[in-house]
Amino acid sequence: MDDTHQPIPEARQGTVARTLAEWKTLALLGGPILIAQIAQVANGVIDTVMAGHASAEDLAAVGIGSSLWVPLFLMFMGVLGALQPIVSGHRGARAFGQIMPVTWQGIYIGLGAALIMVGLLLNVRPVLNLLRLDLHTALLTQGYLDAFCWGVPAILLMTALRGLTDGLGHTHVIMAFSVLGTLINLPLNYIFIYGKLGMPAMGGVGCGWATSISSWIAMLSLLVYLNRSRVFHHFHLWRERAKPDWEIINEVLRLGVPIGFTIFVEASMFSVIALFLAPLGPVVVAGHQIALNVVSLVFMVPLSLGMALTLRISFLVGARETDTARLLGRSTLVLAVAIALCFASILWLGNSLIATLYTNDPAVQAVSMHLLVFAALFQIADVTQVTCISALRGYKDTSVPMVIMVFSFWGIGLPLGWVLTFTDTFAEPMGAAGFWVGLTVSLVSAGLMLGTRLFRFRVSAQPATA
Repeated sequence: MDDTHQPIPEARQGTVARTLAEWKTLALLGGPILIAQIAQVANGVIDTVMAGHASAEDLAAVGIGSSLWVPLFLMFMGVLGALQPIVSGHRGARAFGQIMPVTWQGIYIGLGAALIMVGLLLNVRPVLNLLRLDLHTALLTQGYLDAFCWGVPAILLMTALRGLTDGLGHTHVIMAFSVLGTLINLPLNYIFIYGKLGMPAMGGVGCGWATSISSWIAMLSLLVYLNRSRVFHHFHLWRERAKPDWEIINEVLRLGVPIGFTIFVEASMFSVIALFLAPLGPVVVAGHQIALNVVSLVFMVPLSLGMALTLRISFLVGARETDTARLLGRSTLVLAVAIALCFASILWLGNSLIATLYTNDPAVQAVSMHLLVFAALFQIADVTQVTCISALRGYKDTSVPMVIMVFSFWGIGLPLGWVLTFTDTFAEPMGAAGFWVGLTVSLVSAGLMLGTRLFRFRVSAQPATA
């Protein structure tokens, strides 16, 4: 076992010393998480850049296809994300015998989620018809999703196993295999998109096949590692396999479904925007996709910090170090805002350079540059909401944050974005920028309400763990 989760003796440390010690622990936990998240997002960046250099239609197809599968994946990732604080809490309480049964229920949940996700993605033709896409783009989008579906089981099983590795404090494990998947995805993209080594040029469809193959290689490699590594010899998957336990499954789902739905609400907001923009043409969709890719990549830093915060707070609560948990949640918010200011400056001042890295099309560059300005403006609100909601997940408070996110994104942001984009209610129609204004307003709303809840939260309100 590593020592990244060991309690900090509160009586012997001042507030500043304790804060710095906890930030060091977050860095040890969050650094590998950040690299893993960047590796996973890098797959999307690689797909976008390489498809963009094939054609605007291929880029639009990958963007629309991603807008359909990413919210589903993130929703199920959130559901399975309940495993991490549960496992971490069991570790903090030294209830090691409960860890493998929970892990196996996560595997079963992941398999069920894969069946649902594949079934939905293979039947998106009615959605594509509603978007009024031109026939060529619609066929490319469907072909991309058909290929991607083969990798869905591997992606979700790896997500379930992450509950074990991250929950035990070994965040470097998923980091290593995520990087492996990305390194494999890059050459496969080159081969399949542009037709190398005797393969036909598939364009955007090749991105789906590359992602599927690289995902299976990474997941199978992770399984081999977990069953042979000395680090995990106390938590052997096959030796300690468990049958489905509906009581534990229900407890995981009770905690995980609100997390998954919360993530889906936020992610679908971005994706629905791309779908609503589809009738405006591939140039607008492509520009939005570039801006979204950049924002997603930048977001990995506060997201990884938040994931580490969830792990650490759940451990501290399990170890009954509640004062340290409260101090950590509040101090990390200050750290996250400082990070947001740095990224806002980069997006504001470097939007032109960023756009040219993605595409050579001047029209697409202009759209993406305009949207990146809005992305810079909502950085502080974005990191505030993700930090607060991550801390609350460490306390296993998930239902109320879910309601806050639904209200902010679907009740405020999306309707406002629609009005600003397509109508002249407040001003001339703003096009894609209108939805990004709506995003900013929804993030501010979520950040304020989640921050208020975090500062008023009492540990006694937390539900029992699985």
